[in-house]
Order: sequence, then C-alpha cells, then structure tokens
Amino acid sequence: MPELPEIEVTRLSFADAIAGAKVLSVRMGKALRWPLGCSVVELAGRSVLAVRRRGKYLLIDLDQGLLLLHLGMSGSLSFARHLPPAGSHDHFEMVTSHGTLRLNDPRRFGAVVYADSEDAPEARKLLGKLGMEPLAEGFDVNQFHAGLKRRKAAIKQVLLAGDVVVGVGNIYASEALFLAGIRPTRSAARLSRPRVVKLHAAIREVLARAVAKGGSTLRNFSSARGESGYFQLEVMVYARHGQACRVCGTPIKSLRQGQRSTFYCPHCQTS
Repeated sequence: MPELPEIEVTRLSFADAIAGAKVLSVRMGKALRWPLGCSVVELAGRSVLAVRRRGKYLLIDLDQGLLLLHLGMSGSLSFARHLPPAGSHDHFEMVTSHGTLRLNDPRRFGAVVYADSEDAPEARKLLGKLGMEPLAEGFDVNQFHAGLKRRKAAIKQVLLAGDVVVGVGNIYASEALFLAGIRPTRSAARLSRPRVVKLHAAIREVLARAVAKGGSTLRNFSSARGESGYFQLEVMVYARHGQACRVCGTPIKSLRQGQRSTFYCPHCQTS
C-alpha cells in the first residue's frame, strides 16, 4: 500500500503541472471503493487551483468544491499531456487543458470522492478523525506525548492507527522505532517523555528522508511521472529479518502485529 511518503511524492510529481488547468472531461470506469458523489458532467469546466495532501488522501482543490483521492492498496496516478488508451484497470480519468490525470487501480480499493468543501459531510467522514500531520509545523511534541499517554496498545499499533499521528505506515513505523531505540511491542502509554521526543524527531526524519528518496518501491509504486522510489535501499530493519543490524550486527528479528510484519533489532531497541 502506498504510504504517506509515496502519496507526497505523487503529489509533488504533478501538482505544479496541473495547477491552473481547466477540466475538459471526466470519465469513471468500474466502481471504486466509494461513489464519486456527483455527475462527471458537473466537473467539466471547473478549474484546478492546487493539489494538497491530508494523510494518505490527495485533495484536488477546484474553483468549486474539491476531489478527495485515495490510492487504496495498489493504486497509482499518471499525469501527462498524452497517455496511451485507457486499460481495464484505469478507473478514473480527468482530462484537463494541461494534461490527463489517470488513476490505475487493479484491486479497486482506491477512491475519488467529490465534496463541496472540507466541511461537507463527505469530506469530514474521510478526514475528520485523522491525527496530526508528521511533516507539518503543527506536529507538536507535547500533543503527540499526550495522545500516546491515552493509548495502552503497543506503540507500533498506535502509530499505524493514524488517530494520533497520520501516515506513519508499516515500513516507516518500523524504521522510526529503530531510530528512536524503542521496542515495537512497548505500550505507548508507558513511553517516557524523552523517548517520545526521540520518536517525534525520528518520525519526521524518516518520512522526510523517504520523500527525498522518492518513496519506497517494493512492488509497483511510481510517481505520476512514472519514477520509482529508492528509500527501500537504505532501510535499517524493514524486511531484513535474519540479516545483521547495520549498527550493532545483531540479527534483525520480526514478529506479527495486527497481521502486519514488524522488524526490529533486539539489541538497539530495548526500551
């Protein structure tokens, strides 16, 4: 599943190019996770103002309303002046004066939803319970600490839940916990403030580095320009079960948490 860095890389790859474009037509293919919420004819003639991100959602601001776009488990976007004919897995296509934006989603767990504003019920349902943005200035360490204190579950699971801090997916949670020296099974509520401060900084560092590397391409992720990411080449623990820790040499271990694989170093992550 594309995580926050991959979504941000995708945004950066087409946001400037599509800004100011006029929507010429919209086509929907097979049904996605949720209905569009308006007629495709209604979107023609509107202008694209900007493309923002909230968690794993891309927000395409129009001069009237906005589109909330989620890539689901296997979705990817393409944006170009000229694209090949749409295939069987291309389920959303917005033709604009600057080029065509197309969503390819083989599993159809993604979504494109129209809302009149971010205050509209459709938008609040998707965005209303999301936690703090880890790469924004508003990611306050005191608020982060207070949020963790209210959660008794394992810290890895709390990070994945997205209601305290949003977008720290499986790869980046494992990496941030390693950088902060925190065992993934540790109760979030039992983390000391110094450890929370380290984790706060680690989350920001790992995610920013992943964005700079173009995200992680473990399966089929690429940006809207078709570019792959390279963060996976420098991971410290993720998917390295049995390999030597890059810091201390201890074999990396793995365990299952909430049906997701977690990777950690038993020597470096002791608290």
